[in-house]
Amino acid sequence: MTITETKWWQTAVLYQIYPRGFQDSNGDGIGDLQGIISRLDYLQTLGITGIWLSPVYKSPNDDNGYDISDYQDIMDEFGTMADMEELLVEAEKRGIKIIMDLVVNHTSDEHAWFIEAKKGKDNDYRDYYIWRDPVDSDVPNSLGSAFSGTAWAFDEASGQYYLHLFSKKQPDLNWENEKVRQEVYDMMNFWLDKGIGGFRMDVIDLIGKIPDEEITGNGPKLHEYLKEMHTTTFGQEKYDVMTVGETWGATPEIAKLYSNPARNELSMVFQFEHSGLDEVPGKSKWDLQPLKVSALKKVFAKWQNELGHEGWNSLFWNNHDLPRIVSRWGNDKEYREKSAKMLAILLHMLKGTPYIYQGEEIGMTNTPVSDVSEIDDIESINLYEERLALGYTKEEILTSINAKGRDNARTPMQWDASDNAGFTTGTPWLHVNPNYKEINVAENLADEHSVFHTYQKLIQLRKENPLVVWGDFELLDTVDEVFAYKRLYEGKEWLVVTNFSNEEHPFSYDGNYGTILIENESTPQSLTDIPLSPWQAFVVELKK
Repeated sequence: MTITETKWWQTAVLYQIYPRGFQDSNGDGIGDLQGIISRLDYLQTLGITGIWLSPVYKSPNDDNGYDISDYQDIMDEFGTMADMEELLVEAEKRGIKIIMDLVVNHTSDEHAWFIEAKKGKDNDYRDYYIWRDPVDSDVPNSLGSAFSGTAWAFDEASGQYYLHLFSKKQPDLNWENEKVRQEVYDMMNFWLDKGIGGFRMDVIDLIGKIPDEEITGNGPKLHEYLKEMHTTTFGQEKYDVMTVGETWGATPEIAKLYSNPARNELSMVFQFEHSGLDEVPGKSKWDLQPLKVSALKKVFAKWQNELGHEGWNSLFWNNHDLPRIVSRWGNDKEYREKSAKMLAILLHMLKGTPYIYQGEEIGMTNTPVSDVSEIDDIESINLYEERLALGYTKEEILTSINAKGRDNARTPMQWDASDNAGFTTGTPWLHVNPNYKEINVAENLADEHSVFHTYQKLIQLRKENPLVVWGDFELLDTVDEVFAYKRLYEGKEWLVVTNFSNEEHPFSYDGNYGTILIENESTPQSLTDIPLSPWQAFVVELKK
């Protein structure tokens, strides 16, 4: 089947920047907008289409910018609105779009709306947030915060509780209030009119919550709100943008509700089914079990095949909330480079829009800590205190945090072997990974066989081959640790073979192949009954 109608984001590769940790330009130890501008040439060399920019709005930084106090101003540490406008102009010159992070489930408690709302029950802004009376002199119900403890905070002045599904300093907005929705849409149009390339929508599946029934994700009015948002903002003809929703509980059927083009909601969603496979079922993300590659294959195959033409996949290993994939599911010791390349090849040959998280393209690793004093992330700190009180040992808690804690993704970008990895001339806000002298951009650029050059080549393959964008997916039957699949489009077939393991495993394919498209070590001339070495990966075009 030939695809005629395409959107730019279907052929795109996006790169997530966590501004605080990307590049500092003024020596205060905190990444900023001018730092990003100074690195745009590097990103152009990599070949990306767009940047997903984690929040740069005004914020007191309780949750590193995901607690916004003014949606139409820039955080002082990051720069000014003039810097933001310069970033948009300079990125556009290089063919790069800027995707803003839209955080509208909640604001900061220092936002003007919440400051007004706290003034009393009769205040015009009171109903911008979710307030409830105590029940039996206690919290209204058992809703919990994602950051530990109850999701209700008591306001002494009014004798009521307000809802916060995250930090106490992140009160939830009341989306049932039409005025709230209009304020959000006006703000979105403010940014769209500045020429941004779209929005990544933080925990967007929570905006339809019904707190009294303890429904948080996928509430009954969620899609009604998204359709209204589409009509009022990014769906207008004058905009050609992409939208991606963060939806932790999505199944393929739920994802179609968001991303079926006929429904006029979002371009795609982030689903996290694969990222939870190393967690004990029914427990929290901190309760770990070994990854089963067979389960990963099943999840990826499901999402590749079931969305069909009623949705679009987002493809990612890492983001600012997840640990470094080479440390979690690869081997960040003796096979760091090889396993990082394998993970890249496996993901980027799938159908969907790939996302690269800063540092992933050079094989950055987790940064273990030995004491809670080294931790910055509010989620990890809260977990530490909570589990200590429950009787867990310090060692047990730190094992979980070192595996899955969010600081792993947030340590500063490693640019070169100079002090602080070239991130800052000052004292970095978060420790730099000690391995920066071996793992950095300068080393990667100098080595034509580096992890960086594998990512660069994968991006090029996607740009030049419609098969990568549009081809059908077919999972091959192999031993559990070998993940092999075909992509098929207009008579062409590509075979993708990866060994997701520290051990050698057998693979066999009867048939000849022509061109080797990408590999992380030399590919055998025949694929009949071959041993795959640890973390080996290759992509070949099959001959008819």
